[in-house]
Amino acid sequence: MDNSLKLFNDIVSKLLADEKQNPVAEFVSSDELFDKLDLNLSDQPIDEERFKNAVQDLVLKTPRTATNAFFNQLFGGRNGKAVLGDLLAVMLNNSMYTYKAAGPQVGIEKAIISEVCKMIGWGEKSGGTFASGGSMTNFMSLLLARDSYDATIVDNGMMHLELMVYTSVESHYSIEKNAAFCGIGRDNVRKINTDDLGRIDINELKEKITEDIQFGKKPVLVNLTAGTTVLGAFDPIEEIAIFCKEHNIWLHLDGAYCGSVLFSKKYKHLIKGVELVDSFSFNAHKMIGTPLTCSLIMVKDNKFLFDSFSSEATYLYQTDRDEFNLGKTSLQCGRRNDALKFWTLWKSVGTIGLETIVDKQFELADFARDYIKNNEDYTSYGIEDSISICFNYKGIPAQQLCTQLYQESQLLVGYGSFQENEFVRLVTINAQNDKDDILKFFKTIEQFVEAHMKQAIATAEV
Repeated sequence: MDNSLKLFNDIVSKLLADEKQNPVAEFVSSDELFDKLDLNLSDQPIDEERFKNAVQDLVLKTPRTATNAFFNQLFGGRNGKAVLGDLLAVMLNNSMYTYKAAGPQVGIEKAIISEVCKMIGWGEKSGGTFASGGSMTNFMSLLLARDSYDATIVDNGMMHLELMVYTSVESHYSIEKNAAFCGIGRDNVRKINTDDLGRIDINELKEKITEDIQFGKKPVLVNLTAGTTVLGAFDPIEEIAIFCKEHNIWLHLDGAYCGSVLFSKKYKHLIKGVELVDSFSFNAHKMIGTPLTCSLIMVKDNKFLFDSFSSEATYLYQTDRDEFNLGKTSLQCGRRNDALKFWTLWKSVGTIGLETIVDKQFELADFARDYIKNNEDYTSYGIEDSISICFNYKGIPAQQLCTQLYQESQLLVGYGSFQENEFVRLVTINAQNDKDDILKFFKTIEQFVEAHMKQAIATAEV
């Protein structure tokens, strides 16, 4: 172990030093991946020097998600205290299903869940659990909604029930996939249109639900989004919550991307009414900035987690109360300790520190939007109160620009579309960046286009 720890420190030191000089890793195309890197496995062991070189080369050529040139996904940056927690979790290697196997680490998870429930505004019956990602928490919300509608489904199956799910056209793609997994079916997911700001159309939602009820269908879940994947829009909660309660429909708020505004006094208004939902999920590895993955699903009444996910196993649950055997409220059995990295960060910086992390992202987003507004070469397609900044530069197709920036190892930034417009999507989710880094992002695009894409500009102007 000592030698492995030394090798780890050596490689990480090289990575950190190289990141300062080269914030974007050398581009390796998929066509030449196995030629450029020593990835193939063999029957015989290799010597330590070759092993070190293979691992180091792999690390140094892997996309760099923690630098000031990574804007491609809905995560980024590197919080030292959170990394410490993740490294300790790897060393301890606990599975979080029982107190017997995880001990005090169960307390870490329960402390986080308890504090988040208080912040939402829920009472003593509330609870939650960690999951492997936002798609998984969305899946769990579907199961919770299905089983709360009819508790006999867990044992008896679907029995040809026409259960219906409602979500916006801008919601996460996992909703339809999860409907297939849990037996509801993709065709029973109603995709509701949005307004011009990317928010679900409340009137259309009500009309579709009312119509389905009249035809004998059974609405079980309305899925709202706090931070749509492209625009970063927030669906309205309060009016929909009242309607769902009147019709006994489970209301879930998917906050995987931006649900962490819960920690911000300034921006919590974007999820006004969150205390009215039945379940709420968010990814701490996104806005909060922990290492991947760190996803939580919270429920107003913890009994529904037990009802949907608890099964007896005497070979496993042998000691302690059910509330300390976390496998009773989890979809998984064996589960790594994703709570510790969140706890080490939260413990070190406090709730105020988490609020600062969230607020910084909106500050950087406002700075980026102002830059676009004040530069006639840019066209804005985004919305206010979002950390997704959507734009085009000099009419160049977004896909072409983003691809060339990536292949030339200049920037990692993605593109998206809304209402037939395709655009570059800059995400200011790395709170360790500052305004100079955002300015450098735009200058890199401008200089790259001037040097490499004059033909693309000419084509766009025709």
